[in-house]
Amino acid sequence: YVYITPLKDIADETFKIWRRDYSTLFNNQIVQLTGEVTADLASIAAAKLVIATVPQWDTLTRRWRQRKILQSISLLIFDELHLLGGPQGPTLEIVISRMRYIASTNSGPKSELNKSIRLVGFGASIANAREVGEWMGVPEKSLFNFSPKVRPTPLEIFFQSFEQSNFASRLMAMSKPVYNAVSRHAPHPTQSVIIFVPSHKQAQLTAIDLMTYQESQEQSNYVGLDSTTTNFQEKLEQCKRIRDESLKLVVQAGVGFLYQGMRDADRAIVLDLYEQKFITILVCPAEVCWKLPVRAFLVIVMSTEYYDGTERRHVDYTVGTLLRMMGRASRHNPEGGKCVILCHSPKKEYLKKLLYEPLPVESHLDQYLHDHFNSEIVTRTITNLQDAVDYITWTFLYRRLGKNPNYYAMQGTSNIHISEHLSDMVETVLGDLAESKCCSLDDDGNVAPLNLGMVAAYYYIQYTTIELVASSVTEKTKIRGILEILANASEFSTIPVRNGEEKVLKIEARLMRHKLPDSMQYHEWSTKTLILLQAHFGRRTLSSELLSDQAIILKQSLTVVQAIVDVISSNAWLKPALAAMELSQMIVQGLWNRDSILKQIPHFSDEIIHRCQAYESDEGEKIESIFDILNLDDDVRNELLRLGESQMADVAVFCNNYPSIDVSFELVDADNVVAGEVVSLKVVLERELDADDELTPEEVAGLGNVSSAHYPGIKQEGWWIVVGDTSTNALLSLKRVTLKQKQGLQLEFMAPDEPGDYDLTMFCMSDSYLGCDQEYTINLSVAAGDDDSDDDEEDESSEKES
Repeated sequence: YVYITPLKDIADETFKIWRRDYSTLFNNQIVQLTGEVTADLASIAAAKLVIATVPQWDTLTRRWRQRKILQSISLLIFDELHLLGGPQGPTLEIVISRMRYIASTNSGPKSELNKSIRLVGFGASIANAREVGEWMGVPEKSLFNFSPKVRPTPLEIFFQSFEQSNFASRLMAMSKPVYNAVSRHAPHPTQSVIIFVPSHKQAQLTAIDLMTYQESQEQSNYVGLDSTTTNFQEKLEQCKRIRDESLKLVVQAGVGFLYQGMRDADRAIVLDLYEQKFITILVCPAEVCWKLPVRAFLVIVMSTEYYDGTERRHVDYTVGTLLRMMGRASRHNPEGGKCVILCHSPKKEYLKKLLYEPLPVESHLDQYLHDHFNSEIVTRTITNLQDAVDYITWTFLYRRLGKNPNYYAMQGTSNIHISEHLSDMVETVLGDLAESKCCSLDDDGNVAPLNLGMVAAYYYIQYTTIELVASSVTEKTKIRGILEILANASEFSTIPVRNGEEKVLKIEARLMRHKLPDSMQYHEWSTKTLILLQAHFGRRTLSSELLSDQAIILKQSLTVVQAIVDVISSNAWLKPALAAMELSQMIVQGLWNRDSILKQIPHFSDEIIHRCQAYESDEGEKIESIFDILNLDDDVRNELLRLGESQMADVAVFCNNYPSIDVSFELVDADNVVAGEVVSLKVVLERELDADDELTPEEVAGLGNVSSAHYPGIKQEGWWIVVGDTSTNALLSLKRVTLKQKQGLQLEFMAPDEPGDYDLTMFCMSDSYLGCDQEYTINLSVAAGDDDSDDDEEDESSEKES
């Protein structure tokens, strides 16, 4: 069974709840996918219940014909179907269409499996539910669509409008009404309240305002526990462990707030205090609503707008976001819940209509077809224009074209109009892909994948990114240039520029090692991405929201960098490829490539590094690498580092995980290398471990886990093996491998066209650590080929005749 949701926050919450409630039912075989294809396929094979996001399932099912395990699925559950009209909608639509096609293929008379796949969908009320059901293949008797007013438990909704046209003034005017709404609708201390506000700053201000208003009325605070109980004192002590000073102040009054990027420990404390009824009011920015695991009796939406830095204006919350907020009103209370929505007066009637009457869901797939077409071209599902048209007929977009022609800029609803519209759409998309060199398109309408398209599909990145990389990188590009290319990748276009952040970014830009290009503007996401990457390398202190954005950038950056390496290698440029590999190391460790490699070690300050660099043993040996730290005597190490026990433990973990790799290589048939022919090189990587240690299966599984306090996530080591000619900047061969204990591989490259002796270089480059790369010289003797010998004989005979 597979559960699929458009958002990772929902997947995380669902996994946590289902693992708690259903582990016994499924024999603890409940897994959540990670996005690593190899690991995810192994997890699916061993699990009974799988939880995945739409992008993860899209990545896995693109090659469904080769991955037989995907064809053995019996039940697919798609959640949040009303988000078909949102940003995640196009990918959700493609995944459902693909699974319908797989289901029809598996259940047909010619199928080897002859096994049906059951599709189940859940979502909020929508006006065209019948069309969605028909598209998913749901029979009419199995389709249920309820009015928005029908809920498992009753929900009372109250609207309060404000005339102020200025956004900031309107928020200030809402402050006291929020307090009044809490007092009126949730007067009992056991009735919990969640308040959604537009930003982190507003969450903090609203929490302080509520505490101040309550104290000014000489009322008791919002603490829900009796102060005479033992539990009360325990929770009071728990409050004192909070690091955020403003949060620590308000929680003692029974009010808490959450925000993106807050410390995990503080978040856990606040949620525990809320669930234990110590605090009864929780204030959250709207963006947190998708990952909020708690509910309330009363939900207050303080303004229905937020600032969009990309558009540089205030925009409305999506319908899905509003429904999610309202859905936090207690489902577990049989008496129901309440929701108060504070909004701008001109939008009151519109919001009422939006929430009380279901709206039709429209497809946006026509605007996002390029990347999906590209992936299907790579897997040979689409080989010509007609295949592309047939592909669209499986989508929800095809069903909506005739129903709402004006929305899709069509001239009519006849079959001829639809056919012409689809043909024009397909020709435009394939033409764009051909122009970006992701595929080839001939005059007969046949398409074939090209290298750039294969790279984009393999790494699940947008075709505009791969086009940018291919057009920007040159044989002389250095780390700075690759960094700027990375910052402009389309994957970061969703990074928000919040209200007031431009001033903060300007201050950070002054402290950057590399100045911004003149063309960059501070309201652009690419500028913010570049600044946050450089702040990461400089280990700058940032606000919680910027740290949250930085974490998103770092996780996506490694995939884009790997794609950049592949694009550069296809151009056979050595130095830019090595620079991109160094950039990957910088991203994982949060360092500039010219910083001391000792700075990778946890708790190593500039002062400690200076002491280590100044140290010299009696034998004249200095500390130049991570391994030198391990080889020091304990008393010398303690004197140099001067760290506590827990900090020394962190140092030991890092140093023990730091890879020591033994590399051996051998040219196949080295004495018979001929000019212009293929040369094979066998390489073996082996991790150096203590011979006396016998590793348990758990320890073997843990080999290759990267230690980095500055990378936001779990990462496995990767290694690039590169063969190149440094004298000509030529990259001859490249492979990327993962390594546990021992890994063998074979590289092939073309011998030089001219006979002679050559000194090539083999690089073993880490993608995660600085200072552990290795270089080896390959002595290659190239003999003349048969063609050369024949030419020489012809020249000699012609000379004799003359």
